[in-house]
Order: sequence, then structure tokens, then C-alpha cells
Amino acid sequence: MECEFPTVNSNTEELKEIFENTKTIAVIGCSPKEDKASNRVANYLKNAGFKMVPVYPKEDEILGEKVYRSLKEIPFKVDMVDIFRKPDVIAQVVDECIERGDIDTVWTQLGLVNNEAAAKAKEKGMKVVQNKCTKIEHNSIFN
Repeated sequence: MECEFPTVNSNTEELKEIFENTKTIAVIGCSPKEDKASNRVANYLKNAGFKMVPVYPKEDEILGEKVYRSLKEIPFKVDMVDIFRKPDVIAQVVDECIERGDIDTVWTQLGLVNNEAAAKAKEKGMKVVQNKCTKIEHNSIFN
């Protein structure tokens, strides 16, 4: 897949509203390695007061939280899905979000864009943020 420019995205006012209405964030691809961006961002989100839920194929615990193998396994409401996976996997994650039916926001991290999946999520009523870092955006809005 070639690099895409996000054609579906939220503005700063919407980002503020997303953060204010989000309690639980599933971090898809949350690495157990402290030097990885997904781990640092997940740690920031947890320390900022969000319930952070790591989704990773291995490990039992990351940053003191129970790890789930997939979004489908999480037995409680998830407000936001923060994706740290390659663009070709984003469509699969969006399909899982649609299947769950309780996800309010799909967020892809810096460098990650899948306009087709984003349009599908938006069509199903979800807010979509692409190619932005939750840590950077939250910090710039609230600090």
C-alpha cells in the first residue's frame, strides 16, 4: 500500500471533544518494550487518566494492565481504538470496531493512513483521526 494523505480526519475542536468524552482507550499493537512509541504513548494515556487497554498478540501484562489478544476479547466498553499497526491492517481493525458496535473513535497514529477504512468507520458513525499522535495532541490541547 502506498502512503496516503488523510482525506478523512478531525479538526482540533473535535479532538478536544473526543478526549473529553473518552474514558477507555484500546491501544492496538501496544508493545511491551519501553523504547517503542506504542508503549510510551500508552503510558502517557494511562498517566493522563484514561483506562488504557493493551492489545498485543503476546504478553500477559503491559504497563500493569491485562493484555488482550484482540479487540473482540475485551469484555467491556471501549471508547477509542488507538492503532499502532501498519496501514494494511487498519481495515481489519475497523471491521472489528464495527462488529463490536461500541467504539466511538478510531485513531491511527503518525504515519498511518487508510482512507477507505476511515470512510467506512465514519459511515458507521465513528469519529476518525488519522496520522496524529494521541500523546502529542492530548498534551497540546490540555497542557
